[in-house]
Amino acid sequence: MGEESGGMTRLQTGAEVIRGYLGHLGNEAGVYRMISAEGEPLYVGKAHNLKKRVTTYSRPDRLPIRLQRMVAETATMEFVTCASEVEALLLENNLIKRLMPRYNVLLRDDKTFPDILIRGDQDYPQIVKHRGARDRKGDFFGPFASAGAVNRTLNVLQRAFLLRNCTDGVFRNRSRPCLQYQIKRCSAPCVGYISQEDYAATVDQAKAFLSGRSQEVKDSLATAMQAASEALDFERAAALRDRLRAMAHVQSSQDINIEGIGDADVVALEQRGGQSCIQVFFYRGGRNNGNRAYFPSHDKQLEPSEVLSGFLGQFYENRPPPKDVLVNQTPAELDLLAEALSVKAGRKVTLAVPQRGGRRKAVDHAADNARDALERRLAETSSQRRLLTGLADLAGLDAPPERVEVYDNSHIQGRQAVGAMIVAGGDGFLKSAYRKFNIRGDAVEKEAADAASAGLAEAPVPPLEGAPSASAPAGGDDYAMTREVIYRRFARAMKEDPERSEGQWPDLVILDGGRGQMTAALEALTELGLQDEVPIMSVAKGPEREAGRERIILPGAEQPVLLPPRDPVLYFIQRLRDEAHRFAIGSHRKRRAKDQARNPLDEIPGIGAKRKKALLLYFGSAKAVSRASVADLEKVEGISNAVARKIHGFFHPNG
Repeated sequence: MGEESGGMTRLQTGAEVIRGYLGHLGNEAGVYRMISAEGEPLYVGKAHNLKKRVTTYSRPDRLPIRLQRMVAETATMEFVTCASEVEALLLENNLIKRLMPRYNVLLRDDKTFPDILIRGDQDYPQIVKHRGARDRKGDFFGPFASAGAVNRTLNVLQRAFLLRNCTDGVFRNRSRPCLQYQIKRCSAPCVGYISQEDYAATVDQAKAFLSGRSQEVKDSLATAMQAASEALDFERAAALRDRLRAMAHVQSSQDINIEGIGDADVVALEQRGGQSCIQVFFYRGGRNNGNRAYFPSHDKQLEPSEVLSGFLGQFYENRPPPKDVLVNQTPAELDLLAEALSVKAGRKVTLAVPQRGGRRKAVDHAADNARDALERRLAETSSQRRLLTGLADLAGLDAPPERVEVYDNSHIQGRQAVGAMIVAGGDGFLKSAYRKFNIRGDAVEKEAADAASAGLAEAPVPPLEGAPSASAPAGGDDYAMTREVIYRRFARAMKEDPERSEGQWPDLVILDGGRGQMTAALEALTELGLQDEVPIMSVAKGPEREAGRERIILPGAEQPVLLPPRDPVLYFIQRLRDEAHRFAIGSHRKRRAKDQARNPLDEIPGIGAKRKKALLLYFGSAKAVSRASVADLEKVEGISNAVARKIHGFFHPNG
């Protein structure tokens, strides 16, 4: 723990800082935060008695190494008192999710889970996929582990109950049944092919099925099918038979017959090699709604019970827990955690480790999945590390890169140009760190001028021999686009993280392109004074764009590097490049679709939503507005002579 002024170690200094707060703390429950000298949250904890808990940190010789490191980095603390320990636990989980302190167990995947919604504000309720807060009127069923699980269930539900999934606008304006009716997935209430009472009955059946009363629904449909058959109404009997088959399909694919499982989440933790995998299976109404694996970040010295407790608190921080939460081992402070979940849900939540029966079978199944997922993760991580080591050797780095950024551009003759950055590390692709850049052309020149006036710019680097200049306008010029993207990326990094303490600076930059892209990137880095601080390489396509013959171009090297066609590092580079290419094309297509949907009236200063609506109602289209004379424009309500001349001038700049 290195020495500081006055002979005190960092550990002693941190402990002294903590002791300074003891005289101001009482015996209330609450939450405490440890913060570094740079303002970074180090740890968020809760306590039944704040003074007693914080006192333990003031005696570092009694602490494990992990907590000693934390105390050594502590420069200040913050406290919040709470009415009870349960309230403190809920606040602690909220702060951990928001602040992401590195000494806590961190659940980084914060995606919401989709539900099925049967709307309650319509005469003929619509069945749809819903994601987000349950604030719409109707009945929600879920959660489901993925959008795919929801879509499969919706597909079967439409076949079994013939409920509509069309929007209200489509529903109101139909004059004849749509394709959904033709393929027997809707009863066509839009054109009156089913009465409101009969449709409501099928809605009730769907709700009963999703609530776990599937046998009741099946018995009802079987009785109706038998009655139709005896009445020689074979068409109706066949339709009811198809509905029964659809229900049987969804039941068989979701492993419904698990004894003792109603509404429950089954959570299993497995640990190996200092890493943890937690599998969560969602059961609702006895049905398996899918599962998801999580790999929370945590200190390797943490006990499994602490990891599981930290995970559960954060997992349910922004989603309602079910009636039962079944786990494969006892989490720390089980009773307190169960009480906090009950407060969160507004009803009793049972947190238990089942010992026998179907519930134990479900937990063992989740544990097996967690073990398999962790083994795959460890194998992938080991392979990824070997590839990163090979990449470091190729680029001349001292150590395997922790963060690799790959850049590519996408455009059509310079239009809707988009630059893309993808990020990879030891755990694979870091999709939350991906960024896209809408190419602005001359905007980078202004930024460069601003940098020069601030004393950041240096003389441009001379282009590599045989490479075109990258200083041309960006419209259709891939080199200028690369220069703009690199400049904007690192100008922002210098502004937001000049000390490089937040792990957002790359250890290696890879460009999709040849010497021209390399020259462009080096010009941008030189203007920022970073030409010797950011390792960089480019990947040029081989002759006739043949995969496996790519040329690796390194700064200062006269000849490109040609890796053997079957080299694993070459395959790795190809994967990185292809992912950047995929992301760039996707971003470009989204921008192009957005531009195509944009109304030119949106770009006229002074034309807001009200005037735009009036113009479109009067003329019928933006194209008709563009052809209108000033006199015609003045006839529109709310359009004065000055505004009419402004609109006309926008479409006819030369008079």
